[in-house]
Amino acid sequence: MDKIYQQIANELQVRAEQVRATVQLLDEGSTVPFIARYRKEVTGSLDDTQLRNLDERLNYLRELEDRRQAVLKSIDEQGKLTDALASAIADADSKGRLEDLYLPFKPKRRTKGQIAREAGLEPLADQLYGDPALDPEQTAAGYVNAEAGVADTKAALDGAKYILMERFAEDAELLGRLRDYLWQNADIQVTVIQGKEQEGAKFRDYFDHREPLRRVPSHRALAIFRGRNEGVLTYSLVVGDAEQAPGQPHPCEAMIARRWQVEDRSRPGDRWLQEVVRWTWRVKLATHLETDLMGRLRESAEDEAIRVFANNLQDLLLAAPAGPRATLGLDPGLRTGVKVAIIDQTGKVVGHGGIFPHAPRNQWDESISQLARWCRQYAIEIVAIGNGTASRETEKLVAELMQKHPELKLTRILVSEAGASIYSASEFASKELPDLDVTIRGAVSIARRLQDPLAELVKIEPKSIGVGQYQHDVSQVQLSRSLGAVVEDCVNAVGVDLNTASAPLLTRVSGLNPITAENIVSFRDQNGAFTSRRALLKVPRLGAKTFEQAAGFLRIMSGSDPLDASTVHPEAYGVVEEIARRNKRDIASLIGDRDFLRSLRAEDYVTDKFGLPTVRDILAELEKPGRDPRPEFRFASFQEGVESLADLKPGMVLEGSVTNVTNFGAFVDIGVHQDGLVHISALANRFVKDPREVVKTGDIVKVKVLEVDEKRRRVALTMRMEDQPGEASRPGDTSSPNAGRSARNASPGAKDRPQQASRGRESTAAGAGQQGGAMAGALAEAMRKAGRRT
Repeated sequence: MDKIYQQIANELQVRAEQVRATVQLLDEGSTVPFIARYRKEVTGSLDDTQLRNLDERLNYLRELEDRRQAVLKSIDEQGKLTDALASAIADADSKGRLEDLYLPFKPKRRTKGQIAREAGLEPLADQLYGDPALDPEQTAAGYVNAEAGVADTKAALDGAKYILMERFAEDAELLGRLRDYLWQNADIQVTVIQGKEQEGAKFRDYFDHREPLRRVPSHRALAIFRGRNEGVLTYSLVVGDAEQAPGQPHPCEAMIARRWQVEDRSRPGDRWLQEVVRWTWRVKLATHLETDLMGRLRESAEDEAIRVFANNLQDLLLAAPAGPRATLGLDPGLRTGVKVAIIDQTGKVVGHGGIFPHAPRNQWDESISQLARWCRQYAIEIVAIGNGTASRETEKLVAELMQKHPELKLTRILVSEAGASIYSASEFASKELPDLDVTIRGAVSIARRLQDPLAELVKIEPKSIGVGQYQHDVSQVQLSRSLGAVVEDCVNAVGVDLNTASAPLLTRVSGLNPITAENIVSFRDQNGAFTSRRALLKVPRLGAKTFEQAAGFLRIMSGSDPLDASTVHPEAYGVVEEIARRNKRDIASLIGDRDFLRSLRAEDYVTDKFGLPTVRDILAELEKPGRDPRPEFRFASFQEGVESLADLKPGMVLEGSVTNVTNFGAFVDIGVHQDGLVHISALANRFVKDPREVVKTGDIVKVKVLEVDEKRRRVALTMRMEDQPGEASRPGDTSSPNAGRSARNASPGAKDRPQQASRGRESTAAGAGQQGGAMAGALAEAMRKAGRRT
């Protein structure tokens, strides 16, 4: 284990002692949020990101160690384990390297090489390889044995060839060198399968595509893999122009020859040995290594796609809440009408109904009158409008309501509907809102996610929230694990009101699981609101360890102990009591007394159990108890009269909300039912490596329209106000900091279209069933005109 601790420490650039202490906490059942906040002295103040990385690497290296022991045992049982091999296996630092070493000893189906050995041809192979001066035909004549299945010299030489091919192909050092060489030097060549041009038109940008393998960005790699899975595209690895130069050996064949010292000195056996090398590459290694490297590309592409999704999800979950305001939730529709849910300050449904302002009923004035009555009756402050079908028409209705009834002092906001329909039909929604129709539940979700995005979105499977790219093409296990970690970190960073939290929200609290969460809700329903954190210990199946992990993240407002509303952990209440005792103050008077708290020296209250980091955190929390890390609430104001693509004109400056951030840019909702793309090169007047340096999901931004393609439903936007529609810019132009990077960041058309789920939005060209249109496809035309070709 010490070796694992040191390796992780080197990778994270921390001390091995920090890793060892953290692993002990993890093995004891502590969660990452708990360790990050309440065990800083133990870990040396590792943050949650470092802890997540540590946990991930720990799992990988433990799996590697288990596999290492299994490999050693297998080879030892075969009687083939040498000291040198054991040492090489002990030094293997990856699963791939370990499998390369194990390959010659791995039990496998009966191969041609094994058959040849059984026929007694291994000495022939050794002779021809050891002494190329021997004539292959003459030497092989002595091994003809009809009874052993060796009918003639050709069969003998073929058997010897298979034996050497296996020997060459199972050389771990050679495999590693070849793999590294191809990763650094090979290109991926993508072509369309003949006859699939029309059926696979959405992949047309890849019909004849070639680029360096190691530089393929995540979104392009996943698009290529999808095209192949759908039977439209095929790909292969090529190195230079070797394949088009007859008579020239492939660079990898030359590497095999050098490794095994096969040279052409015009000796009788040289030509035969060169043929063995050629067959080794073409039959044994080319396909094997291509599969390995394409697997590596897929893995890195999936990792990056998951990282992008996780970052966007975190931004969305930590978006500013509107807070405890009475809210009218509208789920727009045309023929089926607009579903209405009325939510009080606590998120409770106090009313619901429906209106039919649009065709075919056209009850416009009646709908306004009904909305006005609801707003007066329930003192509504905010109207949340779902951004799906008929959203802008419904927004116009609310705008007229506000104009006719200014005394209501309403604010209207368009809210993403992503995942609302999934929540509406979920088992939890049927339990939470059993008396409401599925359509009304959607309106409830829209209203609540405006009041508190985090509390509402945790009820929805993260993959359904719609802020990812190609999320259905990546490892669903890995995606779920990563997104689950993001949700857990966000929930615990904000904290949870124990007396109002739903079971799904409580499930994400450190130390809790679905059973304990349900038990907490049931206990609360039966016994009334919790008055103290300690009362949690009365909940069935919630023991001391669970209490330790969860208590600091649960808030009790107006409880018996003022500290229960803070992030101070119950185990550290004694520190606060000591501060109060020494300064002759009561605890309640300490809370919020900024000047007094800043006059204290944290060092004076350090104990054997609670070190300086914890005492500093306690003083900071007392200064601003229960502070919410989320930003101040803001919303985009969509321009009146701009409701569809037809209303957009190049040069317009609009306000919008960032709905998704990818590696090549950001998508912005400008209120026309189709997100526009701000390419990475148009995000700022400087070089931008990662779009999240500039924008995050949920940000309110000002953009200018560069181009609109109504037919393909694509909109190109810029956040650089000096950019002009149709203005040509050459690669390297100083006005376009990222112009020369287009080949690396994105290329026109489907090559840069991510996959994003969202109700009421069209599918991408490269991913049917997901959000598209202007997603990145707008880049096709915009980038061509800007001169940023790949």
